[in-house]
Amino acid sequence: MKKEFKIGRRIIGENTPVFCVAEMSGNHLHDYGRAVEIIHAAKEAGADAIKLQTYTADSLSIDCDNEYFQIHGGLWDGMTEYKLYEEAATPWDWQPKLKELAQSLGMECFSSPFDFASVDFMEDCGMTAYKVASYEINDIPLIRKIAKLHKPVIFATGIAHKEDIERALQVCKEEGNDEVMLLKCVSSYPTPYEDINLKMIPTLADTYDCLVGLSDHSMGSVVPVGAVPLGIKMVEKHLTLKRSDGGPDGAFSMEPEEFKEMVDNIRIIEKALGSSAYKLTEKQEKERNGSRSLFVVKDIKAGEKLTAENIRSIRPGYGLHTMYYEEVLGKTALRDIERGTPLAREMFD
Repeated sequence: MKKEFKIGRRIIGENTPVFCVAEMSGNHLHDYGRAVEIIHAAKEAGADAIKLQTYTADSLSIDCDNEYFQIHGGLWDGMTEYKLYEEAATPWDWQPKLKELAQSLGMECFSSPFDFASVDFMEDCGMTAYKVASYEINDIPLIRKIAKLHKPVIFATGIAHKEDIERALQVCKEEGNDEVMLLKCVSSYPTPYEDINLKMIPTLADTYDCLVGLSDHSMGSVVPVGAVPLGIKMVEKHLTLKRSDGGPDGAFSMEPEEFKEMVDNIRIIEKALGSSAYKLTEKQEKERNGSRSLFVVKDIKAGEKLTAENIRSIRPGYGLHTMYYEEVLGKTALRDIERGTPLAREMFD
């Protein structure tokens, strides 16, 4: 798989900054003005992209109340699948306008499709990438249709077995699409920290030889920031204006100031990671002058011996290296040497 590709105007690669994506999901609460406000808040918070979801309740499920469609436990306890998707869906007629707004603000905008019709719609909108939700990673016909478009495909792996990942990647290879990223993800809302297993990130990268990222549903920004040293090149977090406003995803979404703190800390970590090569910075090289070296600590007359009383290893580092301490003891001074002088070889025989 490619280790560098473009999503719109942004290059995503091993040596590029982490691509920070704000997932709107259902946090618009079916208010177009609020959706617009979320996009502006994402821009102010440092997001690189807005992600939408393109589906209808009918494309995901059926309106049925029997036990198979009931949700038990968690945030959506007591709802049916269909009612949840009705509440969370983003109206399709909004999406071209939201994409245009995001792009006008310098961000990218892409979406997750959930059936053939939504893929076609996203193509009509000119979406530059496709995110496959983890619950769709086993929808091979959908993945094949997406892969044929030869645009970046981002797979969430929250409920995926290894064979699901391998099958999805194989479909992309068959269709000649090697612009693929895998997102470490846990499909639990919110995700308990002990279930996240960030150590799997390098495993995904090594096993499938592709770029990796993180789709995180835990509270706060510690997890995504902590994932940066493990090699993620994308992080996706849900964004709302205020959690207290409610909505199907509100309880585990970030507020704008939290998203900004996450992005700021990610950028700090990226700077701090630097290079893996063992070398000192220019400033560190200068600071070596503060290290220890051999100095004359008592006036020495010409012909006098160098001893432990008149030669010592002290700071700063302008004298002879301390490794020569035992070698110089007993040598004879060739001239008078004043206390506080850095010891040099030309001063003794």
